[in-house]
Amino acid sequence: MTDTVDPISLQVIGGALHAIAEQMGTVLYRMSYSSIIRESQDLGAGLFDRDFNTLAESDSTPMHIGSLPGYLRGIEKSVPLEDWKPGDLVIHNHPYFGASHSPDIAIVMPVFHEGALVGFSANTAHHVDIGAATPGLIIDVPDMYAEGMLFNGLKLYEEGRRNEALWRYIQGNTRVPGLVMGDLAAQIASAELGVRRFQELLATYGRDTVMQATRQLMDYSEAALRRELAKIPDGEYVAEGFMDDDGRNRGKRLPVKVTVRIAGDGVEVDLTGSSPQVPTAFNVPFEGSTKVACFFAFRALLLDTYTNPDPIPANEGSFRPVKVTAPRGSIYNPVAPAAAEARFTQIQRVVDLIIKALAPVLPDRCTAGNAATLSFAAYSGVRPSGDYWVFLEVNEAAMGGRPQSDGPDTVEELMRNTRNNPLEDLGMHLPLICDRYEMRDDVFPGAGRFRGGMGVVKSQRFLSPGSITHEADRHDDPPWGVFGGKEGHGGRVEIHNAADPAAVAQHPAKFSGLHTAAGDVMTYLSPCGGGYGNPWERDPRKVLDDILDGYITPEHAAEAYGVAVMAVDDGYGWALDAAGTAALRATAGRRASA
Repeated sequence: MTDTVDPISLQVIGGALHAIAEQMGTVLYRMSYSSIIRESQDLGAGLFDRDFNTLAESDSTPMHIGSLPGYLRGIEKSVPLEDWKPGDLVIHNHPYFGASHSPDIAIVMPVFHEGALVGFSANTAHHVDIGAATPGLIIDVPDMYAEGMLFNGLKLYEEGRRNEALWRYIQGNTRVPGLVMGDLAAQIASAELGVRRFQELLATYGRDTVMQATRQLMDYSEAALRRELAKIPDGEYVAEGFMDDDGRNRGKRLPVKVTVRIAGDGVEVDLTGSSPQVPTAFNVPFEGSTKVACFFAFRALLLDTYTNPDPIPANEGSFRPVKVTAPRGSIYNPVAPAAAEARFTQIQRVVDLIIKALAPVLPDRCTAGNAATLSFAAYSGVRPSGDYWVFLEVNEAAMGGRPQSDGPDTVEELMRNTRNNPLEDLGMHLPLICDRYEMRDDVFPGAGRFRGGMGVVKSQRFLSPGSITHEADRHDDPPWGVFGGKEGHGGRVEIHNAADPAAVAQHPAKFSGLHTAAGDVMTYLSPCGGGYGNPWERDPRKVLDDILDGYITPEHAAEAYGVAVMAVDDGYGWALDAAGTAALRATAGRRASA
């Protein structure tokens, strides 16, 4: 064991580790073929020690990195540490052996230094199609075997030699082999880069110094989170909500209950009371997704990069103080062979409910209710050549109002952090046209001293026959307001044909393999965030701005905010009516005190 690494060397090594992870992520998305990786950056990359601790992670989708230690622990059951050789490469995506869900395929390579295994270079990325029951995504399927190809710690390369039979098997069992094989090649290049850069770091500073530095960096991150947890009063904090349905049994709501137990400098998230597992793919892998959501929530709440005065390395240390409990057989800890592919909206709701539960004791860090769902659409069809096309799209939503500012509009909030897909890319490659892409204008944002964010509207039109599978939620349980703020609005999904735009059909949030005709248009309207604080305390100038921006009407301003405006001929159309506003708010004050 080497001596404690000095602060300057510690900072240099920590920065080098993060730079390696960032470079791995950049190589992966820049070399990928599918838009879900190349444009949306639905990926993660990082370095890990031989005990599967995260040493560094790329600044990409939080879901991916936090799950990789689970992948590594799952792989160990098939490939123990002593079976790794230089040049090996393992492919893994099994949801009951640590994976986040089956489309997130991990590529893992060992890192050797002077003949000894010291760690791993790994990445995950969401693949367009793994040969499941419906193209791209699945929801209403009976078990995990309908999720498509499942890889449980299989060596795709052994000592540098590719397993050609396995490579051909993958290529022959996806609807879009050109995209999938290209994306796998990008993942391999990313992992190889991580191995090479990690070895260079070890050669420069020595194995003992580097590994001691990683231990100190993990301890530092752990201490930082424990320090913040210790500031929260001990106790149990509970929040509840529900999800619309499981994608098959319409009208059967699924309860979600989160109990946050703070004890000293540690925390437990207990999901007891949430729905039992369901017969569709709307379940959540415990190791790869449920736990990771809870890890993310506390890092985001307590160690935010932009509000914390000191940089806190993103590593295993920030996971250690967080214990996660979910009863076996529940939606958050299903039992095989239950399918568990459509799992993202559930973990978004866990994060949102953790925030809600802690709002009374963390009012300066918590938001009002966020959209906390996911619109994940799989559009697909068959070209005249007989080849499939598949397009995966993640749609934006909105955040709730914040302690000092409005909720951001039309953003990827909480655990998503993916980018939108350029419409130009869509039009160049696929028989789809985007007819509408803007903020919602059919509802008002959740009113508050700081209003909720506005959701998005997106309409995609098929130019030829195809099909859609759509994973979303929160049509029936709108984002809540806090501290006197008003709730936001739930989402909607509508389908019509361009030839008859008046005949609009309302659809549930989740549906599988819906066949479409040329001209059919799917419109997604995302939830809008809840408001933070008493709306009647909102700065009237901000209310006027919302009127001028078209977010709200003068009538809504008077009713929800107690703000009066008057029509003016100044190019804007409206101006504040100070006397009318004072009168409205005085009336409200008298009613409140009566």
